[in-house]
Amino acid sequence: MLAAFTVTAMGSRKPSPSDAFRLARECYATLGVDVDAALKALAGIPISLQCWQGDDVGGFERQGGELGGGLAVTGNYPGKARTPDELRADLEKALSLIPGRHRVNLHAMYGEFGGQRVDRDEIEPAHFKNWIAWAKANRLGLDFNPTCFAHPQAADGFTLSHREKGIRTFWIEHCRRSREIGAAMGRALGTPCVTNVWIPDGFKDTPADRLAPRERLAAALDDVFAKPLPRKHVLDAVEGKLFGIGAESCTVGSHEFYLGYALTRRKLLCLDAGHFHPTESIADKISSVLLYLPEILLHVSRGVRWDSDHVVTLNDDLLAIAREVVACGPHRVHLGLDYFDASINRIAAWVIGTRNLQKALLIALLEPPAIRTAELAGDNTARLALQEEAKSLPFGAVWDYFCETQGVTAGEAWLAEVKAFENNVLSKRD
Repeated sequence: MLAAFTVTAMGSRKPSPSDAFRLARECYATLGVDVDAALKALAGIPISLQCWQGDDVGGFERQGGELGGGLAVTGNYPGKARTPDELRADLEKALSLIPGRHRVNLHAMYGEFGGQRVDRDEIEPAHFKNWIAWAKANRLGLDFNPTCFAHPQAADGFTLSHREKGIRTFWIEHCRRSREIGAAMGRALGTPCVTNVWIPDGFKDTPADRLAPRERLAAALDDVFAKPLPRKHVLDAVEGKLFGIGAESCTVGSHEFYLGYALTRRKLLCLDAGHFHPTESIADKISSVLLYLPEILLHVSRGVRWDSDHVVTLNDDLLAIAREVVACGPHRVHLGLDYFDASINRIAAWVIGTRNLQKALLIALLEPPAIRTAELAGDNTARLALQEEAKSLPFGAVWDYFCETQGVTAGEAWLAEVKAFENNVLSKRD
């Protein structure tokens, strides 16, 4: 079937996306795969692009706090966004090269404060009105995160679990206000805003008491979530982590802590692909958690050594994650990206990562049903053989057609647009 892609009645030439797609669809049809249904499903899966890829997790507060919290950005590629308008322009460029309709994920430090010093416990929806207006104009959803790092009140690495009540109170108020901002975004845009709480709290060396800080964290979170907010406007999520720089010996908000908290408080659990052991995949966790929670949040990243947040590539880990998302129901999984690479063009990083996640989802949506049939029949030999044969199916032709029908450049041609934007816009930034 693939050989036919290179020959037509006009002679040898590269086929158009439509020609290749027609042959690929016929190929998949013989295996019982409805390609049109797969494309319709893919078009309905939004991915939340992380705003912090565009400016190296800098934000616009000008507080002067160290990034910290186990977070580190490497590289100094020229042209990063310096203002909200530049960041929005960069996001628009990236989104123009990504098929489908998506979302943008904001941190609280990306508010617009008019040159005034507004502390984290004072932020309001008004500080994000330009983001809301921009998202509405571009038909985008917004997601949100309190920023519990890069601030003097987090200088020792503790926030909601801090020993000092005054510091805990500060961060509780910040997270409360973040929920209100998320609800305002969801209300204005007509789509729920996933508001995700992650904190850096942890111990560099072995603590004498692990229980007390976790008790403080649970109590603080209960205060944060005390006010009910409509789920049609905001969805509350909590995110754990294995360890980070400065928290190598104990992370207060561990996976087990937040798993228990999410189950007992009925919150979304956020699974981050970079927040576990480098050899541990989150794919296997998805179905387990969805047995007990109706929805989860998934942060897709690529941890090479620890939570190193590399740009997502189309590797086995990503394919496994996508397959589980599709098998469990994409409507139950809120997908977002979470990486920040300053060693390459930041717009390209968004495009590469998002398109790779979409490709992985497409491959999962195109999985031949005979694989599951073999498993149900107990024929493990056939299951393995069919899984391997499926790897050479022409999903690339289906992907190119999807891009074409969505008005987006197929193949590697998008890179030329990014390079042109770099020459005409990014290179002129100091």
